[in-house]
Amino acid sequence: MAQDKDVSRRDLLKAAGAVTAVAAATVQRAPAIQKVRAANDQVQFGMIGTGSRGSYLLKHLKGIDNGRCVALCDINAENLKHGVDTIGNNPKTFKDYRELLAQKDVEAVFVTTPLFVHFPVTKDALQAGKHVFCEKCLVFKPDEVHALRALANEHGKQILQTGLQRRYSYFYQTVKSMVDKGILGDVHHIHAQWHRNMVNKPSSLWTMKPGGESNIANWRVYRSMSGGLTAELTSHQVDVADWMFGSSPEFVMGLGSLDTLKDGRDVYDNIQLIYKYPKGQKLTYSSVSTNSFLPYFNAGRAEMGEIIMGTDGTVEITVGADGQPPIAWWYREPPKAVAESKAGEKKKAFVAGATMVASGGAATPIPIMTADLDFKGNEGFIDKEVKFAKRWLTSKGVIIQEEQRNPVDTELESFFQNCRDGKRPRADVEVGLADSVAVILSNQAMDEGRKVYFNEIDKAKPAAPAAPKKG
Repeated sequence: MAQDKDVSRRDLLKAAGAVTAVAAATVQRAPAIQKVRAANDQVQFGMIGTGSRGSYLLKHLKGIDNGRCVALCDINAENLKHGVDTIGNNPKTFKDYRELLAQKDVEAVFVTTPLFVHFPVTKDALQAGKHVFCEKCLVFKPDEVHALRALANEHGKQILQTGLQRRYSYFYQTVKSMVDKGILGDVHHIHAQWHRNMVNKPSSLWTMKPGGESNIANWRVYRSMSGGLTAELTSHQVDVADWMFGSSPEFVMGLGSLDTLKDGRDVYDNIQLIYKYPKGQKLTYSSVSTNSFLPYFNAGRAEMGEIIMGTDGTVEITVGADGQPPIAWWYREPPKAVAESKAGEKKKAFVAGATMVASGGAATPIPIMTADLDFKGNEGFIDKEVKFAKRWLTSKGVIIQEEQRNPVDTELESFFQNCRDGKRPRADVEVGLADSVAVILSNQAMDEGRKVYFNEIDKAKPAAPAAPKKG
């Protein structure tokens, strides 16, 4: 029987309730924010790099009460002043990050420098005894993968977290639970895109500034300092695939080129990648710089998102941005056909048919609910009807159910919490290194025009010391 084109009231409540139950049982909710926190309970932190990303985090850190900014560092005086103005609590300022690391009151640091110096700064911070939150990617070069892993093991009591905020999203955690519980069936394919139109509306992060490669502000557009689109964008979304599939890829193949933004940069302005995972699962990925259209959510969002496809259902999801919180829509596959046969009749052999459109009908999205729409069992008649109405309108696309809290705030608060409780971060060093390896090998696959296997990263390991000769 073909799936109904509409979702009944009973089906909607049952389906949405199932996902809500999974989320409640398996998803770690964001810790509640206390209005007042003792000063000695706050993690005293410094930030190394107060450019675009650093200042963005400072804007969010200003509202996180279990951490307190006591020091900022940047080689650019204008960036440093902007950082001070953003956080607004008169921290100490430094031009040399090593002076910041020497401050005894600094317990933790944020490394928000250009990618090519992530590893040396993180290394120095760990060796100075600090907890570290390093923005993705954790490392830039293959040999740094193994060096940072060894260093992190040497400093096992210190927290090392990487900036992959989707791991801290309620919706992404809920979808991961759906995958693990089999609600989507067998998940074989994920498609992800992050498209930007840098021709009609150039991004300040990617626009060439005077001075070319000699101007550090241009670091994102040169291979000597940047991993290009793969590091800046793909890194977030290949991490989603690793998380949902439960493993790292076996190999990657792809095509990258510089076709439009020919202003002196040497990174690709469009990339297409295919990742193959151990169980035959695949991630297909696209990032272009000439169009920002996103064909998810009835085209209600732009640029970035993922589609997670299983034999029993599909989820469209995006982390959004400030002002556009994460959203997720779930679509059910048509139910499995039930074979009917008369007693004694032989089952007909499968015969391939013509290429025709299946008669399952268009699927209607089922909202993945946030906690405010949970049915707790103690609602009055009016409250229950309001919640149902909101769920129904969400399924129709009339209203969009959005995540209640920005995952950036959650990841920052969780970092400080882990600095105190010693628990391993969701985006820990191994998650961050796996993500860095994907970026490094993806760029290699495009540069060399070949299939690159992930075990090739082992070639960058330092040779083991020779055993001493006997006698």
